[in-house]
Amino acid sequence: MDRRTFIESVVAGAATFAWSPPARAAEKGALAPVRAQIEKQHAGNVKRLQDWIHQPSIAAENNGVSEGCDLMIRLAKDAGFDTAVRVPTDGQPGVFAMLDAGARRTVGLYFMYDVKQVDPAEWSSPPWQAAIVDKPGFGKVVVGRGAVNQKGPEAAFLAALHAFRGAGVKPPVNLVLVAEGEEEIGSPHFPQIVRRPEVQSALSRCSGIFMPSAEQEPDSSVTITLGAKGVIELELTSSGELWGRGPKKDIHSSNKARVDSPAWHLVQALHTLVSADGNDPAIDGFAEKARPISAAEKAMVAEGARRMDESVMKKQLGVDHWVHDVNWIDALERLVSRPTVNIEGLVGGYTGPGGKTILPHKAVAKLDLRLVPDMKATEALASLKSHLAKSGFGDIEVKMTGGYDPNSTTPDAPLIRAQMSVYKRDGLSPILWPRSAGSWPGYVFTGEPLHLAAGHFGLGHGSGAHAPDEYYVIESTNPKVQGFDGAVRSFVEYLDELSRV
Repeated sequence: MDRRTFIESVVAGAATFAWSPPARAAEKGALAPVRAQIEKQHAGNVKRLQDWIHQPSIAAENNGVSEGCDLMIRLAKDAGFDTAVRVPTDGQPGVFAMLDAGARRTVGLYFMYDVKQVDPAEWSSPPWQAAIVDKPGFGKVVVGRGAVNQKGPEAAFLAALHAFRGAGVKPPVNLVLVAEGEEEIGSPHFPQIVRRPEVQSALSRCSGIFMPSAEQEPDSSVTITLGAKGVIELELTSSGELWGRGPKKDIHSSNKARVDSPAWHLVQALHTLVSADGNDPAIDGFAEKARPISAAEKAMVAEGARRMDESVMKKQLGVDHWVHDVNWIDALERLVSRPTVNIEGLVGGYTGPGGKTILPHKAVAKLDLRLVPDMKATEALASLKSHLAKSGFGDIEVKMTGGYDPNSTTPDAPLIRAQMSVYKRDGLSPILWPRSAGSWPGYVFTGEPLHLAAGHFGLGHGSGAHAPDEYYVIESTNPKVQGFDGAVRSFVEYLDELSRV
């Protein structure tokens, strides 16, 4: 039986997949002092998160990132890591930390300490203030950039380590932490951190690696994802200077009768990248290696579609129709299995109030291309450049600003089985999901040479990542959602389970 057939046999129907943990009444008692510390340390844990949010760390603007790295190191050391050092890269620095608990097993951690840009005018509470506010339907939440993506969940994990220290109990596993300050710009230099010999050596001893997250939805549902799409982020620039046609500086728009337009040149180039309706990639060779959705993945999606509410999802996204007017299951299948070509932004010429009759000399488009298993970021970039050249747009400058390959983990990996066990003991029945449609640089762990299982874990809830009024629940009034202390507890129990599974 080959690997893929084995995986499909394991997950042929997400509803039937369940890991039944052994009874552990005796061991639960050993964690009681640790759990008691969580409530005792609540105020200090929340303040630590607020202090972290106070520090801007925006890689795209080179705003506070070095200071953010220093703070990441202090947070790691305060939580009990024996060593935590700055790792220089050709871009923003990373962090490498180790905690030796004398345990039999070692687990890896992925952290990001950078956050997205903000426009304070769009926020009801200043994005760096980390105010605690009442949010109807949830209770007290902290509002701030990075609250849920990812400082809230990461602070909850660090609080779990503080709980072990406060109880005088060693963590049940050794830990290896790698953190970066460029996730929000596509992790262009993260491989330089992970591929350092001392980091590779430490990670090679890990049973898997995970990223703390807030997986609970308001209806109490949680999802275990078995991977993520890859991504490349790009800037496409059309200019009179590069093209050899059109103006080399902005000129009066009356000249359009006799002068080419770099802006229209870019629009025409973009039009060749997708189908006429803009929904399907049309880049020559781009999706040739894209792995089709498997029978096992279809079964997971069907089960997920049964348990998720289409109307709620449409309301959250602010949409009335899926592409091609497909049904709910087809929309979800596309989400997990299709590569995409998306325009993030399109800028050229004058965009201020009123009009300004110019013919702009330059136009820029920011794109992201999402990749599915068997696709490679380097090959996708090469396909795009080749396609533009063959289509008569070889003059357009293509600059990749970040990106990486997809990643996948099998459902039988101990890392995933441990997640299933902890969630189920909490009375939750997780949705097993083929992969996230978003991206994170897990490929550096799941690919050569480490071949580690990788994933996300954590109770708790938050929302608004990349958007105004991002929040993370601190004191929950929703009985279906854990607050900060519940999230901390989930990490305590997850580490305990990882030491056994």
